[in-house]
Amino acid sequence: MSSNSVCVFVENLAKSYKQHAVLCDIDLSLNRGEVFGLLGPSGSGKTTLVRHITGLETPDAGEVIISGKKVPDLSLLSEIGYMAQSDALYEDLTAKENLEFFASLYGLGKKQQTARIQEVMKIVRLSGDLNKPVKNFSGGMKRRLSLAIALLHEPRLLILDEPTVGIDPVLRKSIWEVFSQLQESGVTILVTTHVMDEAAKCDRLGLIQNGGLIAVGTPDDLKSRTKTHSIEDVFLTFGGA
Repeated sequence: MSSNSVCVFVENLAKSYKQHAVLCDIDLSLNRGEVFGLLGPSGSGKTTLVRHITGLETPDAGEVIISGKKVPDLSLLSEIGYMAQSDALYEDLTAKENLEFFASLYGLGKKQQTARIQEVMKIVRLSGDLNKPVKNFSGGMKRRLSLAIALLHEPRLLILDEPTVGIDPVLRKSIWEVFSQLQESGVTILVTTHVMDEAAKCDRLGLIQNGGLIAVGTPDDLKSRTKTHSIEDVFLTFGGA
């Protein structure tokens, strides 16, 4: 693998909280334009790992390199779109006001803001709810708005922590179609998930348990290595629960 094809390097990453190891010497690389899935049970370290990749947390050891720059680096903010597990929305504002606020943080001009807001709301199928207060949104609608915000500035690296929680299967399918379109345009996507059929759609998977990566590979490769026929069986074979 050439370094030119690599978007993200994670090397010897370790983190502990109150002497409890949460990440244990994580080594990982993401290729440009791939969909990489992190699969693991609650508490396995998925969210902590993605927060370190975005630069929101500082490791005890190791480092993260994105596009040749060591994280954290303010110049990387324009390259990364991050959707957290919990929706960071202003509930008393409308969807449009939320989008305008975050667009201004990303440095989008007024004309660009208007165009991108229309585009991302169409992607998540919320165009008709632009002027509705977020406090009146369902949980699934809030997740979709959070995804729209992460897409606003057209990032080259999209980091999504459980993006489809609370979203119905039909819309979930359409969102994954969007991921495929983004991937075709060269966007790298890192997604954490509990959903096995979503994991099967990823180009590669990292199985994480107790803060350590226990296996990395394509879905077919992992099934072949474990002599199983489903991602769920793969995970159970490697020791997941």
